[in-house]
Amino acid sequence: MNHPLKKILILFLLVPMLNFGNTVWSKRGHRVTGQIAQNHLNGKAKRALNDLLDGHSLAFVSTYADDIKADRAFSKYSAWHYVNYPLGMRYEDSEKSKYGDIIMAIEECKAVVKDENRSREDRVFHLKMLIHLIGDLHQPMHASRAEDKGGNDIQVQWFGQGSNLHRVWDRDLIESYGMTFTELASELDRVSKKERKQIQAGTIYDWVDESHKICGELYDSVKVGEKLGYRYTYDYNDLLFQQLQKGGLRLAKVLNDLFD
Repeated sequence: MNHPLKKILILFLLVPMLNFGNTVWSKRGHRVTGQIAQNHLNGKAKRALNDLLDGHSLAFVSTYADDIKADRAFSKYSAWHYVNYPLGMRYEDSEKSKYGDIIMAIEECKAVVKDENRSREDRVFHLKMLIHLIGDLHQPMHASRAEDKGGNDIQVQWFGQGSNLHRVWDRDLIESYGMTFTELASELDRVSKKERKQIQAGTIYDWVDESHKICGELYDSVKVGEKLGYRYTYDYNDLLFQQLQKGGLRLAKVLNDLFD
């Protein structure tokens, strides 16, 4: 019998099998990096951001680049969220995609935001994208390899539910921890001035290669079909927290430099 309730039940049963790998650090992760960055802005950056973002916080706008994915008018920006190049290679030595990548996108966003001759609409759009992309840059599976779609094809189980390596790092780890983004940001923002400067050192080219190296280690952390759970969280939560912290502090550095 083709009953509507039967269709609903089938859909419900299929939901856990869907691939949410492109959620990108999840909303919680992006808001953590945004909140940490907010705490480390200088006066010029605070004033400029307050004006361009109409008083909204970095955490509030940090998910914008994911939110617009539902609109096909913005489909050309999908390649901005990641970069793929062979493991063990530096980004600067890799072949660049004709569709662009996260590094090209960050550079373009910085140039547009800094150009006061561009329209306010353009500057605001690229600012929101920039805030999001610095977060993405620190999700290691966004500096990955192309042959398995950044780990999306590496199927695993997460506490008995279907998942994949990309989704584990986009969503599963941080959601399983259970803290709100404000709680996590507060805990991860406890760094000394010396530690903050060390984390903020380097360029986006250094940072993407750092994420790329971590990505290589994460490929070795699982086997296809492996059942992941508490042991994986025990082994990798610290790395997750480290990347969220770096993303927030480095976002503050990028914005402070941009509006200096």
